[in-house]
Amino acid sequence: GNMVEWCLPQDIDLEGVEFKSMASGSHKIQSDFIYFRKGLCFGLACFANMPVESELERGARMKSVGILSPSYTLLYRYMHFLENQVRHQLEMPGHYSHLEAFYDDKKGVLPNSKGTPTSQQPVHWLPSIHRYMYPEMKITHPAGCMSQFIKFFGEQILVLWKFALLRKRILIFSPPPVGVVCYRVYCCCCLANVSLPGLGGTVPESKPFFYVNVADIEMLETEVSYVACTTEKIFEEKRDLYDVYVDNQNVKTHHEHLQPLLKINNADKEKYRRLNDQRQMLMYSQEVGEDCSSCEEDLFILFFMEQNNRIFQTLMEVSASQDKTLTADHARGMGLDPQGDRSFLMDLLEVYGIDVMLVIDNPCCT
Repeated sequence: GNMVEWCLPQDIDLEGVEFKSMASGSHKIQSDFIYFRKGLCFGLACFANMPVESELERGARMKSVGILSPSYTLLYRYMHFLENQVRHQLEMPGHYSHLEAFYDDKKGVLPNSKGTPTSQQPVHWLPSIHRYMYPEMKITHPAGCMSQFIKFFGEQILVLWKFALLRKRILIFSPPPVGVVCYRVYCCCCLANVSLPGLGGTVPESKPFFYVNVADIEMLETEVSYVACTTEKIFEEKRDLYDVYVDNQNVKTHHEHLQPLLKINNADKEKYRRLNDQRQMLMYSQEVGEDCSSCEEDLFILFFMEQNNRIFQTLMEVSASQDKTLTADHARGMGLDPQGDRSFLMDLLEVYGIDVMLVIDNPCCT
């Protein structure tokens, strides 16, 4: 099995991290990177696999070098360093001076397992600072993770958007490499961003758990909302752990009342068309040199944030009105399909505790 070879500080609890930082099935690939969660911290590890002429190592040397931080939004900055270090560790095992120097330069105060700081609270430990702002997380892939996400899922991102907004437990399966799948987890969480103040203080946050494996089952059993990915097919059978299971591009749910949300309706198609139109305009403006500051990530985040804000703004206005009646016109004004999104709207009102009466005629009864 996997084992922790070296760490700083030496007294930190790293139980299970040896399985989080090396995805199940990684022996079949040459290199990968992996985001994961450990207690209150997030981790990034880079994995590499090198053939060696050693019977003891069964012809292959595999290592991961990773870091833990209270925030996942800046971890990507150290990807290049970790990639270099894992190669270094494969070629010169046991030489940790570069890692020691890195730790001494970057170390901060980590919260302990109970969530209270071990010494004076550092300024950067602000877990809710990105609650309404998207994390600055760029990736090394030239196309960017948002455009990859849109191309990979197509219109299905509108299905994922609804499940993310309803704070469902979303589990994404894919065989290794898992790095790009960790970015799908991140993109999924971005779909649910809302920037209206005072909304849903009791609603669970959309949490990126990134990579999970069978060692995380106990922890996942207690979660009411998360987005995670795994390389372990056994999870598909454990239906009590998730609401939505994503196998490559196939999005499914075993909950009967959520089945209607899997259907793409006309309003979804219209939203997808608008998103693509905006992307085309952005690409054109970049080609003619008018706009180099905007990027596809910003466009993607703002598109869904504005959509979400419009929905909740309308719902809050209706709930503050005298008759509290939400009509088909309201639904259309929010960019939703009055019939196709009826069950989505009902779930939304329940999850966010919004006091509104839904009055939308069912076409089969007219």
